[in-house]
Amino acid sequence: MSKNGFLSKLNGLVPHDTWASLIGMIYLGLIVNLLLVISCLPLVALLVTTDPAYSWPLLALAAPLAAPGVAAAFRAFREHGAGGLGPIRAFVAGLRDTWWRALVIGAAVTAVIVVLLVDVRMLAASPAAVFTVPLLGVLGLLALGAGLLSLVAFAEVPQARFRDVLRASLHLGLRRWYLTAVSLVAFAVQAAVFATAPALGLGLTASAALYLAWTNSRFTLRPVLDLDETAAARA
Repeated sequence: MSKNGFLSKLNGLVPHDTWASLIGMIYLGLIVNLLLVISCLPLVALLVTTDPAYSWPLLALAAPLAAPGVAAAFRAFREHGAGGLGPIRAFVAGLRDTWWRALVIGAAVTAVIVVLLVDVRMLAASPAAVFTVPLLGVLGLLALGAGLLSLVAFAEVPQARFRDVLRASLHLGLRRWYLTAVSLVAFAVQAAVFATAPALGLGLTASAALYLAWTNSRFTLRPVLDLDETAAARA
């Protein structure tokens, strides 16, 4: 069978719209990965060139700078799903609309995680460690989950108030904890991929992990985002 004949049969089995959607998703993922690396360059450079065990103070300073890029990636996913701006324009628009809010969220979450890790280190050798360390770990996961939901919320509604976003993120994050848990597991897998093969993590899998987290978080926030009404208005 000739190559052209095989392609013709394949095109007959798979509708054109499916091909277009698949190519669009691949393009979205590659562009978002590239723009993420650029927007998170200080953190990426430190992770690649230093040992986190010794450079963690610098990592703590650089981590909040990555939050605007993550929020911009969520904006790109939203625009792609709604048939709006292209990935590059959507990412730039996300940075423009949410950068300072995302920076505040990133700084707050990083500060909480650093404090909790210091407490864990101090209490690890104490008799109460069997109770306090798991509790501090749960608080850390709660902070990460609330931060993730907050970034998704600001990507959806950039003009939202911090108080409303944080309240909704904490409440709905606890109410639908299983979705947040899946998102955090995806980030843990992404961290493992990055540690093993940085090029693979940065070039291919980063956008996939973020897309899964965005989908879960968007569903978690559905009661306050009114997604059904928004979609109807756009239609």
